[in-house]
Amino acid sequence: MLLTIRTTHVPATDLGFLLHKHPDRLQSFELPFGRVHVFYPEVEESACTAALLLDVDPVGLVRGGGASLDQYVNDRPYVASSFLAVAIARVLGTALGGRCERLPELAATPIPLEARLAALPCRGGEGLLRRLFEPLGYAVSADAHVLDPTFPGWGLSRYFTVVLRGTCRLSDLLSHLYVLVPVLDDDKHYWVGDPEVEKLVRHGEGWLGAHPERETIARRYLKHQKSLVREAIARLTVEDEEVRPEETAGVRDAEEAGLERPLRLHDRRLDEVAAVLHESGATRVIDLGCGDGKLLKRLLADRQFEEIVGMDVDSRSLETARDRLDLDRLPPKQRERIRLLHGSLLYRDRRLAGYDAAAVVEVVEHLDPPRLAAFERVVFEFAQPRTVALTTPNREYNVRWPSLPAGRFRHRDHRFEWTREEFRIWAEAVAARFGYAVRYLPVGDEDPEVGAPSQMGIFSREGSR
Repeated sequence: MLLTIRTTHVPATDLGFLLHKHPDRLQSFELPFGRVHVFYPEVEESACTAALLLDVDPVGLVRGGGASLDQYVNDRPYVASSFLAVAIARVLGTALGGRCERLPELAATPIPLEARLAALPCRGGEGLLRRLFEPLGYAVSADAHVLDPTFPGWGLSRYFTVVLRGTCRLSDLLSHLYVLVPVLDDDKHYWVGDPEVEKLVRHGEGWLGAHPERETIARRYLKHQKSLVREAIARLTVEDEEVRPEETAGVRDAEEAGLERPLRLHDRRLDEVAAVLHESGATRVIDLGCGDGKLLKRLLADRQFEEIVGMDVDSRSLETARDRLDLDRLPPKQRERIRLLHGSLLYRDRRLAGYDAAAVVEVVEHLDPPRLAAFERVVFEFAQPRTVALTTPNREYNVRWPSLPAGRFRHRDHRFEWTREEFRIWAEAVAARFGYAVRYLPVGDEDPEVGAPSQMGIFSREGSR
């Protein structure tokens, strides 16, 4: 069974440091079910490929156990399965954990990666394969193998050669493979008990909690054991809510809004975003991270917008938005114009595509910096609205609030706050990478020394108004 991992990060030979396997020599490792060989078929400064070759010994697995013929004659030596997951954990465990003493910053940095699985069983077909990996930001290529080349009429098998391409941390790629390869195979070669729940939660940290196929992943990973699946889902739900906890909305109202209330900043921000969306000529708009629905209510009052969608990761905020909009009592024509979605901005979601314009209001500062790359791809590469109005606090203005201690962010859930220059550097890079132009507007009254309290970037694609 062959897995290759390739990068074009420069210098690409840094892949050897990240994997803790030297590119100049073949390394072999004994495992209970066979041998693992790690080698590098490509070693250049511009591109480097590491290969993990797993040689499963089916005879050794069942020797002395009075096994039947099907335990000797099967697909296990040739396809990606739970054997590969164990090999990743045993042989690439340091990289899986995201550790690299030589290059710790690179281990925490998203880099271009390509993983190729020569033969991957997909019980559920190509559709399930894409539903598992595409929300994580990967471009997926899948070539199905025919059952028998000499008899093409027999059709296609459940085995695929799969290539995953994306920009992410190496540890994230390995975690995704570790969890999802056995899920696609829908089988494991070992007993599944309570420790498997711990493994699933640990290796799914930061991505599995909000994955649209979370229940399917948990069910298959835990071999359909209902009690374990219930425990895992409960814990993953808690992990998901910790990304944006219930009190976040309350904190925003109590702390950030408390600072901004004298300036009417939140209302002005929403009014200006609504005006930008109107001026763009958009008729189909989406509010990404809609919170309690205040912007949605403004958009609903503007008849130019024929379709309005609000999405948020926090189901409680969506309930608040539903109440604020009084959705159950809206006239039928009004009700048809608006809907709410539960979802995360860190995972590719086909439901987000096709809108003329998107609002991202005071959202990015709630994301951990390593997750910004995933957010950028979800919004600007996959959803691709013609116009994106994105606001975020201006850190320079914080000195104008005497009640805010030096060095403190505006509220406890912010992971960072940008200066005007930092915001421009980020926005210009995003615009250049994904084919947008960007202009800037101050939000709130401008101070001659520190600027406006908030800042807006208006991203537009060629051809938009």
